[in-house]
Amino acid sequence: MDIFEIKKKKIAFMRNLRRNSAVKIKSDDAADKIFITCPECRAIRTKSDLINNFYICHACGHHFKLGAYDRIDMLADENSFQELNSKMTSNDVLKFPNYRHEIRNAMHESGLNEAYVYGECEIDSMPAVIGVLDSRFIMGSMGSTVGEKVTLSIEYAMRHRLPIIIFSASGGARMHEGTVSLMQMAKTSAALHKYSAKGGLYISYLTHPTTGGVTASFASLGDIMLAEPKALIGFAGPRVIEQTIGSKLPDGFQSSEFLLEHGFIDKIVTRDNMKSTISQLLRLHERRRK
Repeated sequence: MDIFEIKKKKIAFMRNLRRNSAVKIKSDDAADKIFITCPECRAIRTKSDLINNFYICHACGHHFKLGAYDRIDMLADENSFQELNSKMTSNDVLKFPNYRHEIRNAMHESGLNEAYVYGECEIDSMPAVIGVLDSRFIMGSMGSTVGEKVTLSIEYAMRHRLPIIIFSASGGARMHEGTVSLMQMAKTSAALHKYSAKGGLYISYLTHPTTGGVTASFASLGDIMLAEPKALIGFAGPRVIEQTIGSKLPDGFQSSEFLLEHGFIDKIVTRDNMKSTISQLLRLHERRRK
């Protein structure tokens, strides 16, 4: 085997490692032999160490990206999650070049049919609806199917009088679907307005990154706004804003810490405190209803 073949195999291995590094939360012996480098501080840990620490870097607190089912496993009581509408897939309504190919690739790499996963579960024995955007699927972008699934999850919570928690991680509206994707902003926002009018509790949990049309719609409409540390949250990117206004932005602009300081979010919650914080909020909501 020549040096180029060896290099190709090494690159393929590393790509596969990155792809699967946030896929399975359950630890095993193999995870003790896989080492992962933190992109922030360059500290090296075994995969099993990261799994046991909620995929948070022990050295600097960096939160690694999580797949949708990983997030659900961390929050929902064991074996309580019942997924809904899992077979819904995107349609190439505009015949956008290479869109079908991108969808197939995203399905293969993420193991999902779409970027949004939702269902009913229990959190410390309290029933709730969970929805999670997975950034591995075309950057968690919102097209017509994602918009429909988000709306269906809200309507399900409204019918069953359940609180809903939505975790956002998205590049925004899906450009492959043009105006159809932008319509989902109004659609999801309208569903939340009806849900709120019925007295429902919506907890929006923003993770890295949450941008574009998702930020400008349902992600920003929570009754309680939570975020992970150092998450990028905003509409347009910093470079676009700087070019538009012709001046430099403040340090940390669009970080969750900056937004907490300026009142956009209510609390920054680390992943290891995620379940206890949400559980406490659900209990307060239950007492209020009684």
